[in-house]
Amino acid sequence: MVAPSPDRHFDLDWAYRGIEAARTLRYRGRIDTASGGVLTCAGMPARVGDVARVEGAGSGGALLEAVGFREGRVVFMPLEDPGPVGPESEVVLLGRGLSVRGGRELMGRVLDGLGRPLDGGPPPASGGDVARPGSSPHPLTRRPIREPLGTGVSSLDGLLSFGRGQRLGIFAGGGVGKSTLLGKIARESTASVNVIALIGERGLEVRSFIEDSLGEEGLARSVVVVATSDMPAQQRYRATFLAVSLAESFREEGDDVLFIMDSVTRFATAVREIGLARGEPPTMRGYPPSLFGSLPRLVERLGNSSVGTASSLMTILVEGDDMTDPVADTMRAVLDGHVILSRDLGARQHYPAVDVLASVSRAMSAIVDPDHARAARRFRELYATYRENEDLITIGAYRAGASVELDLAVKLLPRMNAFLRQGTEERRTFAETRRELLAIMEEAG
Repeated sequence: MVAPSPDRHFDLDWAYRGIEAARTLRYRGRIDTASGGVLTCAGMPARVGDVARVEGAGSGGALLEAVGFREGRVVFMPLEDPGPVGPESEVVLLGRGLSVRGGRELMGRVLDGLGRPLDGGPPPASGGDVARPGSSPHPLTRRPIREPLGTGVSSLDGLLSFGRGQRLGIFAGGGVGKSTLLGKIARESTASVNVIALIGERGLEVRSFIEDSLGEEGLARSVVVVATSDMPAQQRYRATFLAVSLAESFREEGDDVLFIMDSVTRFATAVREIGLARGEPPTMRGYPPSLFGSLPRLVERLGNSSVGTASSLMTILVEGDDMTDPVADTMRAVLDGHVILSRDLGARQHYPAVDVLASVSRAMSAIVDPDHARAARRFRELYATYRENEDLITIGAYRAGASVELDLAVKLLPRMNAFLRQGTEERRTFAETRRELLAIMEEAG
């Protein structure tokens, strides 16, 4: 990657060029209060979503966004570090929202949450505007999910088949291999375009994902939007919807898009920070009510339209593998399936650590042929039989011949495990995975 330009003003100029409705008349005001990451300004005719710039007192010209009103004052939250601000700091109202250039020239690029290049390359010079968060496709114009989208991962393609336009959640704790799995899917999926949102990650993890997990092959057909954990909550929020808007723009050009987001939990944390700062009451685990409207809106923006497809894989962090977390619980209700990554499987060096018995693809029955569906059901039955009796087998309490079904499961276990385990560089097409699954289950009779 090319080192980013040290010229801060160049980056800001790029953001300013995307601001809509440039005006010759600028409204100006001064900081009234500053508390808890929130700045207020009196006498400013701003609307929610308007963008302003704070200047003076060493702030360096940082961007702000209006998020609400309080006692006649406009409440702003920073889109980037404002630096030291004080009563002498001036606020300049710039206009309605930020607009980012989209188009094919973004392929292979890494952008921040405001659409500015992070890879050291020049700003895109052409293409249509990708603007603020929009609305989801009309439910009666959505194309149904009928075709599989190959991921290159046998456990998913064979037993949890993923369809074009499906929204799937990957639920995992830390250190279970989700980044490696996402990078493998981004490299090997049959989607034509990847849009990847890295929200709230550490900077080191971002570079590792781009260079090691994604690689040159994956990056070449991807657009990556990054808002690291040290960025203000408003930029992490905006980065999420910038990435969604980019996925929508490619979808409306007729592309098969794969949207990858890591992670929804960090997005939820940003929504919590914003909600509490603008005065929303905390509810479950401190999350504001607005979160439980934001998550369905995020998911519904994706999926199929009448023109193209936008399949999605979104990771949800489950602390202590607690699936009752409010974010995890809400996402399971609005997604089209969920994949559980098991810490126990990871401890056994079983990668990818997909717990196929705890995972569900709601679209699988509509996208695979009957033979494939039967083989997948039979595989899960035998695998479940073994897992239920694993302790007895391990301590030697089970005698062969006591159960025909369990004897068959024990016999096929090596082949089933070989099917489920897969190295990061081991490639299998959807057709190869289907053939191998049918061959294993043919032996089962």
